[in-house]
Amino acid sequence: MGLLDNANDNAVSLPYGKQRRLEMVRALATEPSLLLLDEPAAGMNPQESQELMDFIVSIWDKFKISVLLIEHHMQVVMGICDRLYVLDYGITIAKGAPAEIRKNQRVIDAYLGVD
Repeated sequence: MGLLDNANDNAVSLPYGKQRRLEMVRALATEPSLLLLDEPAAGMNPQESQELMDFIVSIWDKFKISVLLIEHHMQVVMGICDRLYVLDYGITIAKGAPAEIRKNQRVIDAYLGVD
């Protein structure tokens, strides 16, 4: 899972990205059928975000489980999700593939504003 080099390190001393990875590995140890991730990219730099994306994809490939991702980092969302649900104040305003969501006028209005 990419943490073997840190096997003897305290979790609090790990870099932020590896702490997040460790949290996911701990969750996977329970053999879930669904992995829930609440803003896993929060506070990450671009390199850590890319490593996170690669790690989540590897989870899908290796464990064949579904991942429910709640995230505001759009590069992460658009880069790894195959189906999106967009909420505006708790109400679903759009759902579909990333390409559909990118051009959805309600999403653009809600998140980019209107003139």
